[in-house]
Parts: sequence; structure tokens; C-alpha cells
Amino acid sequence: MTQPISRRTVLKSMAAGCLASLPAQAEAGLRTPPDAVAGKKTGAAALVATLKAEGVPVVFGIPGAQENELWDEMKAQGLPYLLVTHEMSAAYMADGAARSTGRPGVLAIVPGPGVTNSLSGLGEARLDSVPVVAIVGDVARGDKYRPFQVHELPQVGMLQQVCKGVFEVSHACEIPNAVRSAFRLAMYGEPGPTAVVVPYTLLIDTCKFDSMPLAPCDVPFDEGAFLCALGLLRRRGCKVGIYAGMGCMDYAPLLVKAAETLQAPVATSVSGKGVISECHPLAVGWGYGPQGTPTAENAFKKVDIVLAIGVRYSEVSTAFYSIPQSPHIIHVDINPDNIGRILKTEVCVNADAGVFLTQLLEHADEIRRPADSELVANIRKWKCEDAREHAKCYARCGVDPMAFIIALRKATVESALVFVDVTCAEHWAAEAFTVCQPRTYFNPTDNQAMGWSIPAALGAQRVHLDRQVVTITGDGCCLMTAMELSTAAREGLPVKFFILDDRAYHYMQALQLKAYRRTTATMLAHLDYAALAQAFGLKYIQIDAPADLCGSIEAALSHPGPVLTRVVTDYGKRPVRWLDATRKRYTKELSSEQKRRFALRLGSRALNHHPNND
Repeated sequence: MTQPISRRTVLKSMAAGCLASLPAQAEAGLRTPPDAVAGKKTGAAALVATLKAEGVPVVFGIPGAQENELWDEMKAQGLPYLLVTHEMSAAYMADGAARSTGRPGVLAIVPGPGVTNSLSGLGEARLDSVPVVAIVGDVARGDKYRPFQVHELPQVGMLQQVCKGVFEVSHACEIPNAVRSAFRLAMYGEPGPTAVVVPYTLLIDTCKFDSMPLAPCDVPFDEGAFLCALGLLRRRGCKVGIYAGMGCMDYAPLLVKAAETLQAPVATSVSGKGVISECHPLAVGWGYGPQGTPTAENAFKKVDIVLAIGVRYSEVSTAFYSIPQSPHIIHVDINPDNIGRILKTEVCVNADAGVFLTQLLEHADEIRRPADSELVANIRKWKCEDAREHAKCYARCGVDPMAFIIALRKATVESALVFVDVTCAEHWAAEAFTVCQPRTYFNPTDNQAMGWSIPAALGAQRVHLDRQVVTITGDGCCLMTAMELSTAAREGLPVKFFILDDRAYHYMQALQLKAYRRTTATMLAHLDYAALAQAFGLKYIQIDAPADLCGSIEAALSHPGPVLTRVVTDYGKRPVRWLDATRKRYTKELSSEQKRRFALRLGSRALNHHPNND
């Protein structure tokens, strides 16, 4: 949706049966449902009551002049909230809460800088298909509008760029329905962020409310396309491989049954890690081309039919579209705009992943393959080969990041929530961090927002107070959101923050050195992390050498409160399959003139023994 949505627009643009629930109980003289918002109250009181009716566990944000009434009402009604240090972090926290629960995370922000600060986080949620609801205050509108109000930016227009829909409220009585509609749209089809924009004057207006829950929306299922897919899968002479994404996250048992029925190796996108236990005999890791795990690449070489479910072939997940073309592709996704956009696709099925898998298993006898012991044995062998490669040490001093990733996996429980930031280590973690449960491994994939992991982990910890939560964060990423460490200390949120410190933007160095034979704007200042931890009130641990890994990680995990752990990191020359695949594909698409110009520049700089690195 690209236009502001009022209550009238909602009722017109979405199916009447999907958005409006008639108060049948009231007509029949029955008791008002507990999740109804009824009676005379202020707009702020109605908004908070609606959030509670939607089951919101916590609201992230910073109060301000246009939303103070709302925050006071949250306190009055006992709706938990979490004060953050920056609205960007509020969006990241809502994102982390949403990914870990499967339900919309909520933030409350003021207009102007509150909105602009939040856009990176909302953009990440948009591109990564994460349900988030932003409650946005606004300046006075309508007959109370005056020119030159503080924070008077075009809130709706900015939010439309990063949200599935923006619900603009023009009267206090519209608030409950706008909020309910935002929640449902956030979850409808492919999930994503939505926003409700409420002028501050409406929060103190009083009116009589009678808002009932909205009826659930139907999920798409293209039966004709499904039958075409079924016909292709009936070809028992064809070997099938499954490529599964986040759309399968809540259907792990169905996915496993389908894989076992088809005797199909299962590769996932990075966002899909956990949809099948990576210890399962048919699980081959992430990706299935040169960018993913070698096991996945090997397993899919003999695949005739790729069954891609709940996944996009995005630039990041395919390493600049270097994924190989398979003889036959069946692409299943709840969003028709995601299907068949990158590879030649034989069958496009617009369907919810759970509905598709359920229907597919009803035809299990028609598509069943005999047990493939050779495939299982090969997967086991390839995984062992990958593990031996991962165990090699490339560090000359300090800690090899792959050794840290492996040690962290051994020390954490299977149900730990692991948040990985935008670093070179994210690609090694995608390969080597074995994920056994859905919604336990998280990475900002398609917007690649640096600094995401610290606040996202805090958001998840706030809604999972009894879960083990850890981050894998680069030192550059830490600089972007480090102030939220103070939030962890203030609230006693026991996240374990592991910072890989090499005093540089190593990811950019890896990209720049190959292309330019020098680095530009990649060196970071040395930080005293011990002093930083002390200032914020966190326990501090430092890991200087491989011998310190196991004991120090255990010490951090056993501490009851938040811990900042600096890992003195040496990346060495460990290869990054994702970068190598991306570089190869990018180079292939250069023109002859572009290749010549690059070659001349690299040749001239190879003669310079003192490159100008900074």
C-alpha cells in the first residue's frame, strides 16, 4: 500500500469480511468479548486497550511531547514498556522480539526525528519479512492544525517507503480499528512492518468506543498450480532438493515429513536456518550454490527438481545471483511478487507454506521415494569434511573467528537465541553454527543493517526472560548501537554480548583489498572495552587467545546479568565462500572495458610497496 489509509479506506480497500467483524455477540445480548475495546475513554486509553487486546507483551521506544499521553496511559493500564536510547534501536528491538516469537513487535515513537531514526529498523523488517507495528505520534491535524509545528515532517510519506501499510487516523474513534488493522496487515501474507499515525490531539480526545476483534484473513492457495507441482513431484525418477526459507519457520514438522517422504536434501536461506534441525540426516546447511555450505552445494548437484518454499532468491541469499539454475524449479511463496523472479521457474505456486506442505503430505504415497542410504551417507561424509575445514586455524595471533563460533555453539544450549550482526563472521556462522530449533538464529539479511544485533537481542530477551540470548557482533557494528548496553544494565537483561574486535571494518577491507589493493576509511579507533563495560555497569570478560575460549565463554554464559566480552580477533586469510562467489559473479558481469580498467589499476598499484591504507 502506498497511500495513507484511514478507517474508511481500510473498509473499502480490503475485503469487508476480512476487515470488519460484526458485533454478533452484542446483538445476541451476550457478554462483551474480553478483547473488545468498548466504553467511553480517551484516544490514548483506547489505543493502549487495543494493544493489550492484541496480546502485546512490551512496547519499545522513547516518550516525547506528542506521545506522553500514550506513555502515561501504558503505565496506568499496566502495559509493559522498555525505554531505549535511540529510536533506531526501538525498531531493532521490535524486530528481534518479532523474529523470536512470530508475532508483531511494537514500538512507539514521536514524529520527526523519532520517525527518521526508526527508518533503518523498519526497513530491515520490511526487506526481511518481519511483522512490526509502529505507533507513531503526529503533529496536530485537521481543524487544530497550525503551521510550523515542531517535528512537522511528512511522517506518512516517509513511513510508506518502508512499511506494508500506513494507517493514518483522522478521528479518535478510528484508533482501535486502525491498530487492529495494522496488526493483521503486518501478519497477512508475507509479514512486514506497518504503522499507525495518530495526531497527538486525538490521544486526549474522548469518545465512545465499540471495537470488536477483526476476522482473520484467508491464506492464498493456488490449487491449479499445486496440482502442476504435484504432477512434477510424482516423477519418481527425478531427485528432489528442498530450499526452505523463513516462510517455513512455523511449519518445521511438516517440512521434515515432506523431506523424508521425498528423500530430499534440505538447504535453507540464512533467514530460514532452524526450519529443519541441521543435525537431521537430510539437512545440508544454508544455500545450495557456491555461496552456501559445501555440503549443500554437493548435495544439490544431482538434484533434478528444486522445491523452493517460503523463500526469496534475493541478492544476499544467492551471493549476487550466483545460484545455479536447476532443470526444474517449483517455487512456493505466500507473496506472488516473490515467485519466479530470479531463476527460470517451471511451476509458480502462490500459497502459504503450511497449507502447501499439508496438502502435499496428503498425497504422500504418490510422491514417496525409497530410502536413499547413499544420499544420507554422502551428506554425513560432506558434513565431516566441512567440519575439518572449519577446524583449521588461520589466525596468527588472537582468536580465529571460526574457532569462536564453534566454541560458542558447543557452550550454548540448543534453545539459545543467537543474534549475528553484519560482519564477515556472519557468513562463517551461517555455515558452522549448527541450528537445531526454529526461531533461534537471527541475522539482518536483506537490508544488512549494521548494529542490529545488540538491540535486537535485547528485544528478544525482554520477551523471553528465561532464555539464553547471545550476540556475535563486530567492533564496527558495536559502535553503532553500543549505547543500548546501558539499557541492558538498567533493565537487568542478561544478554551476553560477544564483540569480535580487530579495530577495523574487516568486511569492507575484504571487499576493498581484492578490488583496489588498498583500503579506504576502514580503520577504527582502539576502545577500552573494560572501561566501557564498567561505565555501563556490565560484567567484562576478555578473550585474548584460543586457549581462553571455552573457559571464558562458559564464564560469560554462567553470569546472571549482562556481560560484554571482547574477543581479540585475527581474521587471517580464512576464505569466505559468500564473498568469493559474489566476486566471481560480479566480475563475470563486467564489460571488457571495465575489466581492462580494473586490471590496469591493480597492476599499477601492485608496484606500490607502500599502499595508502586507512
